Amino acid sequence: METATNLLSHPVDTVMGTLGLDTWNIKKLNPKFVRPVPKDIEIARSQKPKPINELSQEIGILPEELELYGPSKAKVSLKIIERLAHKKPGKYVVVVGITPTPLGEGKSTTTIGLVQALCAHLNRNTFAVVRQPSQGPTFGIKGGAAGGGYSQVIPMEEFNLHLTGDIHAITAANNLLAAAIDARMFHENTQSDEALFNRLVPKNKEGKRILSEIQKRRLVRLGITPPEDANSLSTEERKRFSRLNIDPSTITWYRVIDTNDRFLRAIEVGHGSQEKAPKFVRQTEFTITVGSELMAILALTTDLRDMKERIAKIVIASDKEGNPVTADDLGVTGAIAVLMKDTVKPNLMQTLEGTPVFVHAGPFANIAHGASSILADKLALKLVGENGFVVTEAGFGADIGMEKFFNIKCRYSGLVPDAVVMVATVRALKMHGGGPAVVAGNPLPHEYLNPNLDLVRAGCDSNLKKQIENAQKFNVPVVVCINRFSTDSQEELDLVVAKVKEFGAEGVVANHWAEGGKGAVDVAHALIDATTKTKSDFKFLYPLEKSIKEKIETIAKEIYGAGSVAYDELAEKKIQLYTNQGYSHLPICMAKTQLSLSHDPNLKGAPTGFTLPIRDIRISAGAGFLFPLCGDMTTMPGLGTRPCFFDIDIDPDTEIIDGHF
Repeated sequence: METATNLLSHPVDTVMGTLGLDTWNIKKLNPKFVRPVPKDIEIARSQKPKPINELSQEIGILPEELELYGPSKAKVSLKIIERLAHKKPGKYVVVVGITPTPLGEGKSTTTIGLVQALCAHLNRNTFAVVRQPSQGPTFGIKGGAAGGGYSQVIPMEEFNLHLTGDIHAITAANNLLAAAIDARMFHENTQSDEALFNRLVPKNKEGKRILSEIQKRRLVRLGITPPEDANSLSTEERKRFSRLNIDPSTITWYRVIDTNDRFLRAIEVGHGSQEKAPKFVRQTEFTITVGSELMAILALTTDLRDMKERIAKIVIASDKEGNPVTADDLGVTGAIAVLMKDTVKPNLMQTLEGTPVFVHAGPFANIAHGASSILADKLALKLVGENGFVVTEAGFGADIGMEKFFNIKCRYSGLVPDAVVMVATVRALKMHGGGPAVVAGNPLPHEYLNPNLDLVRAGCDSNLKKQIENAQKFNVPVVVCINRFSTDSQEELDLVVAKVKEFGAEGVVANHWAEGGKGAVDVAHALIDATTKTKSDFKFLYPLEKSIKEKIETIAKEIYGAGSVAYDELAEKKIQLYTNQGYSHLPICMAKTQLSLSHDPNLKGAPTGFTLPIRDIRISAGAGFLFPLCGDMTTMPGLGTRPCFFDIDIDPDTEIIDGHF
């Protein structure tokens, strides 16, 4: 029996393509499979990655289109899309899940296992496109997010930590805008109209006041023709230009940090003596970085120009007359774009078997829309070609991630999905069938470790059935991947397969955690069949022309199973405000618990007839959606009693990280 201490890599062999000139010539990496399956980090370290420039050549990226960040990761140029404009794109597949247990059901692992099966075992050009994980959950309760077992992205330490710094750039850009808001209010409240204008547009050596481009745009929005010399502006025009008159009670732009920090959920700022407290004291909060609108903008943008335009539209508050105040009004659009200029380029990495992965953007799925970037998808679809596959994922259960993927991401990308791969586990089905609570950190109850067909059947007839129905509402073929665990009995797995067929989808058992791509070959075949035999007739769930309430209630009733929706007074005011400001046409991005189809994490299965409470609605005008907050949903996670960081350490001599995964 081999042990985790003597894991070695097999030599690479070459996977020869069979699909013509546009087929990649990938050097497959062959990890050595060990039983029992070792820890994820031990498996990842046992397989040396190919040099990233070698992988890039295998998939058709030119040397000048690659920006190396060390030997195993790189950013790629967006010019690839232009160079390959003539190529037909490949099949577009999204991996989703049933409502998960707090332990997760292996959606990322399935994504990686499936692309290894398609690319390394079936010789199909295939790209995985996944999100960059937040350090909040990584150091909190979740650990790594690179997949697991023999289906993961390597090197996993780099994947799970700083990668190429995109999240840090977003943190800096977000907080620059937050600082600009408070600074502007401070200066407006401490200076006369004349002094404020003179400082905003100082005289040059010739005595002229030259407006910057962003200041000219503000004048245009005010209906004032920008002059060559701002000295010619009237006193009233100067006042209108200089004073944003932000209403502090309406500010919706918060500072961010990529750490779970519950005590930043509600804070006061402005207590410094230089700010003449208490006059400028105000209540605010922090959001986790991946919940920042800038992260959502990165995920939904189509190029650097589009990103700048989206940043300019960010609404940070309303003025005292109820008009929206934007990032462009504050004059910070260009500076934010400069801080984020490199983030628009997707990050290239590889799977354990040497197949390509784009890691790009990381919007939270229960705050934002929970999907990787449009840019990475478009690049990958061109690189794989007409006969290839791009497999991406949508965060949490299909009621959250998939619904947002279709109604928000696909709406802005124009990309049409060809299939859904839905991940289910016997463990989750037992929970939804009435099994005892699954609690992270606690031993699994007896019911989850031994066969129980009644619980499995009840879980299939409730949550699995409902989530398949949810996918079918979009007219996209569904393949259900039953992610096998060692505690599953064959009778339980057979029951799930039969139930999936009864619900009008294709069910396949997979063992990619233990066997890598080989363990997902049957799923890959089912996916190829589904995309060959059934053409996607994709449709959105709702038209944008519906009112804000109509769109919310469509999602609540059709996807969640709610009987009605109740709006708190604050939510009602926000609906009226955003309707008056002209934002009612935006799609809806519901922020709700991932642990239930409802707003209550304790309601398992497929509850119906409940009332969905909406306590607030916020706007991401730059990203292009409104996000209602359901129930007790928070935008800043907290640390538990014993977070993951208790086990994380680094050897100062070898610099090897331990305990992270």
